[in-house]
Amino acid sequence: MQARVLAEKLAANGFKVNIVTRRSSRFLKKREEIDGVAIYRIPPVGLGRFKRWSMLLSTLFVLAKMRRGYDIIYVSGFKSLGISAVLMSKVLRKACILKADSNGEMSGEFFAAGLKKLGLTPSSLLVRLFLSVRNKVLRAADCFVAITSGITEELIIHGVKPGVIYSVTNSVDTKRFCLVSREQKYGLRYQLAIPRKEIILTYAGRLVSYKGLPLLLRVAEEILRRHENVGFVLVGSGGIDIHNCETVLKDYVRVNGLEAGVYFAGEVLNVHEYLQASDVFILPTEKDAFPLALIEAMSCGLPVISTPVGGIQEIIADRQNGLLVEPGNFQQLHDAIQTLLGDAALATSLGKAAAESVRERYSEATVVARYMELFRRVANPTCVGGGEFN
Repeated sequence: MQARVLAEKLAANGFKVNIVTRRSSRFLKKREEIDGVAIYRIPPVGLGRFKRWSMLLSTLFVLAKMRRGYDIIYVSGFKSLGISAVLMSKVLRKACILKADSNGEMSGEFFAAGLKKLGLTPSSLLVRLFLSVRNKVLRAADCFVAITSGITEELIIHGVKPGVIYSVTNSVDTKRFCLVSREQKYGLRYQLAIPRKEIILTYAGRLVSYKGLPLLLRVAEEILRRHENVGFVLVGSGGIDIHNCETVLKDYVRVNGLEAGVYFAGEVLNVHEYLQASDVFILPTEKDAFPLALIEAMSCGLPVISTPVGGIQEIIADRQNGLLVEPGNFQQLHDAIQTLLGDAALATSLGKAAAESVRERYSEATVVARYMELFRRVANPTCVGGGEFN
């Protein structure tokens, strides 16, 4: 989503933009143009957690083939493809910018769950040797983009010079994700076939265990015993994530007879409508770099409940534009929900403050302007300065 929006806005502002991505289905075209952006889909074809590593060679080839068509290589999520990007940028004398989309991309902690299945950890000798070589290559990039201060600290700890790190957050479409009237809210509930409850509490994102969803359902069970007028909506699917807990969640709802109060919307393209149809947004995540769903919900004017992990600490000020609870804490999450259910004035004020903070800091116009400035700095001719923009 972030890459798509950035590409479209850059093209609209006169930048020539090429996107190189994996051909995740054989039914997708190898090359096409959408909204002025050229898209190149390269092997390997199909889905799979390890296919990103198989792209290392095919990415080298396509970057070399396209060398006359670009000046800057920008990688969003440099976990594996950052290697190809940096190597080719040096061979072809292009500028290279690496963006960390997640915590642990430089340290290797991002790969911990996948390594565990192989009987390895980020501290295993082979893994440490690989990360050492990989990080040496990555540090040769011209610039790094960090979406949170925590990621900035991680980059510095692993040898990236502060002067080449730029702080640019993710963005949200504040025109699409916006507050609607009470009448529109109820109309959306009917349209989306959301259970007819007076108050709807929603989660949106991947149905994975580290988002705190098993805990959320245990809390929901307790809340539903006391409040027949409340409903919980979970938007999203587990997908191919190794932490997929979708089946576990659905089994819990079925076994405990919660079908009347918990609704699974599945993977949808109209997330904004589900948020606009809701009254409260809950993200009890245990780890997150910068959860886009959170700022999307805030942009819709929803009071939010989340945890002070990763970039969320920079997004939410407790009891000012949202409520914060400790990750994994049943009682705190339960009490926060009860607070919003019992204090409509607080819920309204938090929702208004949430929407205002998003408009000020995370609008597409604000974030894209920062990227345009960064790209112009890099292209003319080197990246210097780092940190915040003027």
